[in-house]
Amino acid sequence: MTVPTEQLSSVAPEAESDVKYFVSVNDGYYENQFKAIGDERGFTFTWNWAAFLLGSTWYGMRSLWSYFLLFVALETLAVVQLARGIWGDLGAPILARLPGIEATLAQRYEQLAEARKNAPDSVAGFENAIASLERAIDGIKAEADAANAMSLQLILYGAMGLLVTKFIQAILANTALQARYAKWLSDRTIGSGLNIQKIALAILLTAITYVTCSLKFGFPDQVPALQSFPADPQIQSSVADAIKAWMANAAVSSEWFFDGLVFGIRSVLDALETVFVETPWPVMAGFVILLTGLSAGWRAAIFTAAGLAYLGYLGFWDKSMKTLALLGTAACISISLGIPLGIVCARNPRLYTFVRPVLDFMQTMPAFVYLIPVIAFFGTGKPAAIIATMIFGGSPVVRLTVLGLRGVPDHVREAAMAFGANKRYLLWKVDIPLAMPSIMAGINQTILLSLAMVVIASLIGAKGLGEDVLEALQYASEGQGILAGLAILVCAMMLDRIIQGKRR
Repeated sequence: MTVPTEQLSSVAPEAESDVKYFVSVNDGYYENQFKAIGDERGFTFTWNWAAFLLGSTWYGMRSLWSYFLLFVALETLAVVQLARGIWGDLGAPILARLPGIEATLAQRYEQLAEARKNAPDSVAGFENAIASLERAIDGIKAEADAANAMSLQLILYGAMGLLVTKFIQAILANTALQARYAKWLSDRTIGSGLNIQKIALAILLTAITYVTCSLKFGFPDQVPALQSFPADPQIQSSVADAIKAWMANAAVSSEWFFDGLVFGIRSVLDALETVFVETPWPVMAGFVILLTGLSAGWRAAIFTAAGLAYLGYLGFWDKSMKTLALLGTAACISISLGIPLGIVCARNPRLYTFVRPVLDFMQTMPAFVYLIPVIAFFGTGKPAAIIATMIFGGSPVVRLTVLGLRGVPDHVREAAMAFGANKRYLLWKVDIPLAMPSIMAGINQTILLSLAMVVIASLIGAKGLGEDVLEALQYASEGQGILAGLAILVCAMMLDRIIQGKRR
């Protein structure tokens, strides 16, 4: 009876030795080595001639890519020294300085001849300059000769480095392969055996690394394309112009949308500034101290009182309140949008796969880059600063809301549904309360990240405490900068204690 090929491949591990199926060649040798390594508790010394001869290529053939990357780097370093010592012109980079000095020397000779005819008083100065240039030329030639004399030393260094690397490869080979074999026994999806693709890839990567690095460092003038990426500056210029034109057209065509968004942000900001700035300072200070005491305890309230005294006595009260109003506007909008979005993403994994790259972009893009499109669409001022702050600080609340809701135990939700809970009751009475610690951590992170944008936002007219720090940087006023920075720190710590409360 003929057995199909698929059935033969599926029963191969049971029909043959596991080691033979895993290594493909030399199974008897590897079976003995794996047994010796497994029987010992510590490191077992073994020697693999194939790894010694093939080097990093052997590790690539065996899919030990982490070892491959390390060893190919070490081998390349040694090969480059060999190439420089055998074929490289070590003095060429030094002698490249000669044409410029020789041209200057020729010019000085002409000036000396002219001075001897018309200005005898200048002759001594030109003669000294010529003697100095000649000494410099002799020194460069001597330096080039010394560099060329190091070729034998480089060959010895390269050969020694390559030999040491190969010794390490031969000693570690069986241990590394045995560790991969142990993983393969529990997870057969891990690649095993040898195939043409892995062998060709390992050889190709090794050869490309050797050749390109040897050409770049051993013969820097032979292949100019290896010295820097052969990019066309015109490409960057054309793409930048296209982006600029698109942003200008988008700003004009969507002006009504951005104006409406600015109006909404300005309305929230004006309301919060009225509350924080216009309220008499004793009322505002008492309210903050009371809120801290109720949330985090009276020890934290004492610290808050000391922080408020620092802000008041050093003249930062008004700017601190304006900063908190700006921060509160950005945080309120980010939280009011981020928590619903996180709830929807937690219930719709497909949507979260699209939202997550956007959140990654928001967190990894440098904060200064946000200011460029924000200024293009919103101009300068506080609304633009709030938009930039929202982009920078709005990601954590979404991520941690999703994390908290996905962490709700399934058996709790099933028990609630078994007692007749509908989706709305399940969300508000089960999921959100259990996910609240994670959601609160997201809110806290959003607020603190927004506060971190205070100084950067001041670049586009946000004012507040960030303006003092910016002025201190511009005028090198160390005292003012430190005091303003401590004021920002006090605001951050007070907000952190109020939001986190006693949960820590």
